[in-house]
Amino acid sequence: MSLSADYIVTSLQELYGESVTGADIRAWCAMNGTNYQTVTNKIVDYKVGRGKWNLTIQEKLEQTYQAPPAMPTVEQNLIPDKDDTFVKFGNFGDIKKIIHSRLFYPTFITGLSGNGKTFSVEQACSQLNRELIRVNITIETDEDDLIGGFRLIDGNTVWHNGPVVEALERGAVLLLDEVDLASNKILCLQSILEGKGVFLKKIGKFVKPAAGFNVIATANTKGKGSDDGRFIGTNVLK
Repeated sequence: MSLSADYIVTSLQELYGESVTGADIRAWCAMNGTNYQTVTNKIVDYKVGRGKWNLTIQEKLEQTYQAPPAMPTVEQNLIPDKDDTFVKFGNFGDIKKIIHSRLFYPTFITGLSGNGKTFSVEQACSQLNRELIRVNITIETDEDDLIGGFRLIDGNTVWHNGPVVEALERGAVLLLDEVDLASNKILCLQSILEGKGVFLKKIGKFVKPAAGFNVIATANTKGKGSDDGRFIGTNVLK
């Protein structure tokens, strides 16, 4: 007999309360003649730590993030502000066309420091009313910074989306700023740079890129490092 997640959660709550351990679940499985792995896979959204599940976590999250019935939901506006002093230059027209197309067309912009690489992307998004999520890359940037991870909220360990997943789900433009400062810790972006989305292995969820999602990266070098020492910390991109 196939047991639904709702039935499992309700039954576990009746026996053990809102918090259960791996031992509790194994005992429940023995009583109900089912498999431990099958049960834990069905209640993965309730997992708050190693061998720990909070069976009311979904209700708490809904209470936290949903507005009261009489109030409209307030969404964060990620469209950059328009700068009236901005002057179009260089490849701005091409950048704007790429963003306007809403196609997945990963773009690499390189040039000397301070020549407006990031600014041009921001203003193109502003003119086109496109959401932009900017991530400043450093040698320390890793999967947790980009994809997301578990965070402590009201005493519970809860999954929190990183900027990359947020951009994927919103269909926003993801700007990887100074990408040539990165280490191999950003290899977690490989499938995303191919336009295939990402599997969040920590919570067992696959996130597909929404329509309009694109990746733009900026750098001071052309991905071959800086032999003359003008840009300290830059690395070879492979």
